[in-house]
Order: sequence, then structure tokens, then C-alpha cells
Amino acid sequence: MPEGDTVWRAARRLDEALAGASVTSTDVRVPRYATVDLAGETVHGVAARGKHLLMRIGDQVVHTHLKMDGEWRVLRPGQRWPHPAHRARIVITTPDTVAIGFDLGIVEVFPADEEADRLAYLGPDLLGDDWDAAEAMRRLAAHPEQEIIVALADQRNLAGLGNVYVNELCFLRGLAPGRPVADVELERAVALAERLIRANRDRVARTTTGDTRPGKRLWVHGRGSQPCRRCGTTIRHARHGRTELELRETWWCPHCQT
Repeated sequence: MPEGDTVWRAARRLDEALAGASVTSTDVRVPRYATVDLAGETVHGVAARGKHLLMRIGDQVVHTHLKMDGEWRVLRPGQRWPHPAHRARIVITTPDTVAIGFDLGIVEVFPADEEADRLAYLGPDLLGDDWDAAEAMRRLAAHPEQEIIVALADQRNLAGLGNVYVNELCFLRGLAPGRPVADVELERAVALAERLIRANRDRVARTTTGDTRPGKRLWVHGRGSQPCRRCGTTIRHARHGRTELELRETWWCPHCQT
């Protein structure tokens, strides 16, 4: 699933292409919203909130979530689509741009005055102008028994971290993924989370090691059975989550993370 920095870049790209333009047509290929017509409305802007993408058009908000396979493409009118038409779930056209959301996990349209309430469950956005580290720590500390790998990935605590970041963050802080929140220095963990994701928000090739070469960018994520880059110990792999439906792939070094 895309991390918050990926969604932030997608929102920026869409905002640069659409903000201030008048919509000429909309095609929402989701039965519940198939009759939505935003033609003639102005695109006020596009923004990310954690992993959620919000396109504000007229007095409506088009809310999408990439989930595992989704993406937004920005094309010129008449330009060939990169994927088959049946994969498109929403198409928004302006005089100069065609914005297409392919394979999106969530597509919904609702009145702009409902936005705050609908997203109120999300924790502070790591890439937001209103990022609130103290509130993120408060939410994490509210469940001291929870495994840290699970707590950091919970968007209700802090919004934007996906599986790559939570695995890498635990390595960098020396935290075994199963360690309970109560035994973690939350201030340092949260501060590092912000630094990591902000350092990568303008990069397509995300890195936590500081090395941008292919195969060198990450410490542990996806590196099961390979040697730890720091100590040489074999990286372990397991799955962690509150329920069977929420299990996440986890990688860690048993020597560097205790």
C-alpha cells in the first residue's frame, strides 16, 4: 500500500495540473456516484491527508484512496491512456488536463462541509502543515499494551506511515516490532517518523539508509533472510497485527532490534 509521501506527491501533481481550472466533464465509474456531474465547477485545490487524497471541486469533495494498486495519472486531452479503460474508476477533465484514477480502492463524493467530520478519526498528518507531534504521542500512549509496529501503522494515531516506514523506523530506533508502546521512547520515535517521511516526500526512490542506489535504499523492509546491513545478522520475517485480517508483513534484525 502506498505510503503517505506517495499520496502527497500525487496530490501535488494533481493540484499543479487542476487548481483554478473549470471542470468540463466528470465520469465517476462507481455505481453510487455514477450520476455525479461537476461540469462547470472550479477545482479549488487537491490535497493529501495521510494516505487519503482530497480533490475540492465547487462545493464538493472527491475523496479517493489508492489502497494497494491505485494510481492517478495526469494526461493531456487526446493523450493515450497508460492502462485499459476498464481500470479507470474516475475521470475528471478540464480544458488542458485529463486526470484519471486507476484501480482506486475508495472513490466517494460528498459535500465539502462534511470533510472534517468524515476524516476526524485520522491522527495528525505527518506531512500536514498542522502536524501535531504531541497529539500523535498522546494517541499512541493511549494504548500502552499495543505492539509498536501495529501502533505506528494505525492511521488513527498518526497519518501517513505505511509498512515500509514502520519497519524502517523500528530498525532505526532499535525496536523489536513486538515491543509494547509502553516500553518505547515515543518522543524520539515520532520525531524520527516525521524526519524520515519529510526527507523522502520529494523523492520517487524512497531511502532510509541514505543510499539511493537500487537494492541499497532500505535497512530491513523486504529483506528477509538477508544479512543486516549493520551487523550481518540474518533479517527475520513475520506478520504482526491486531487481528488476522490486519496482519502486516514485518522484517527486523534480532540483534539490532531488542
